[in-house]
Amino acid sequence: MEVARKIALDQLATRARSEQELRQVMKRRNVPADVTDEVIERFTEVGLIDDAAFAQALTASRSGFGLRGRARIRQELQAKGVDRDVADEALSELDPEDEREAALTLARRRIRSMRNLERHVARRRMAGVLARRGFSSGIVSGVLEEVLGADWQDESVEFSTGEQ
Repeated sequence: MEVARKIALDQLATRARSEQELRQVMKRRNVPADVTDEVIERFTEVGLIDDAAFAQALTASRSGFGLRGRARIRQELQAKGVDRDVADEALSELDPEDEREAALTLARRRIRSMRNLERHVARRRMAGVLARRGFSSGIVSGVLEEVLGADWQDESVEFSTGEQ
């Protein structure tokens, strides 16, 4: 029991984890299932394991710093064993405008390396980058229009990246 408790505490000391992640670690370390259940139950009671808080924190982090869209965040939550309803609740708090801003930030960073490409090639590549990051087609098309405006090849066009 003490060994299982230490394993769980060590895992939680590095970063927040979902219940399933802790169960997988315990299984890999050959902790008996009944001991795992007992430790998980106790840690949940005292608030050390909270999948809802975990999902909210991961959603905020991935959207703001990781520049990911809803679909990609949902995949990550699912892979970490977060219940679908809990994931949906966390994702519902994600502001669509914040998601659009994340996509725009990512596109502005990536567009610099595509400056010498033809417009249609840059558009296709940028759409792929944004889609892989989990942004919806509506957000992708809006961001593409803004970043790849009519003056695409015009060298005098300034990108508003906050740097000047």
